[in-house]
Amino acid sequence: MCGRYAIRVDAETLAQRFHLTAPELPLPDDLAGPRYNVAPTQRMAIVVRDAEGAHARPMRWGLVPRWAKDPSGGAKMINARSETLIEKPTFRPLVRTRRCVVPASGFYEWDRATRTPYFIHLKGEPVLGFAGLYDIWSGPDGTVMPTYTIITTAANETIAPIHDRMPAILRPEDEDDWLDPANTKPEEVLPLLRPYAPTDIALYKVSRDVNSPRNDREDLLLPLGA
Repeated sequence: MCGRYAIRVDAETLAQRFHLTAPELPLPDDLAGPRYNVAPTQRMAIVVRDAEGAHARPMRWGLVPRWAKDPSGGAKMINARSETLIEKPTFRPLVRTRRCVVPASGFYEWDRATRTPYFIHLKGEPVLGFAGLYDIWSGPDGTVMPTYTIITTAANETIAPIHDRMPAILRPEDEDDWLDPANTKPEEVLPLLRPYAPTDIALYKVSRDVNSPRNDREDLLLPLGA
């Protein structure tokens, strides 16, 4: 699964990396980054695309389907398994029309045996994009709440000794296809959700301070003992 992640670049870098539409700049720093311990139910800038281009939209992490009676279940839907997206009524329509990219610099995972946290990232890349889905929930009082979930896939050989799942990290050349609103055929986008090349992944142990979402400091990304 993916229960925490970090984004350690500023709003301008984020906008350039994902070719965001100019009128939306600058992004508020509290949504774009840097953030060192993003946790479920927090709001972040999520990339979507329409006919006018790519946009960064504020969304809360933890999917709340539009048909939900209330948003309380969102914290349970922080991830969606790539292998069963089309089988789940909650996710099936979103695969067709509401795909997004979640900007990150890397993510945290806990060793299943020892509960030791690791920071996992791409070698030489300050920003990456998780494949995600989003929906927009509307409450009876007029509240509008966009929310998102991060898609996961089977862990590659580098991550598998720690955990059996990893976020579906999109290759940069695949991000346009994933975001393309004209592409509503699941069979054309689902193949993009595959484990990232293990040789491109780096990981190291970090402090257990990351366990608490109250901690959001740059030193959380330091290797343990540094």
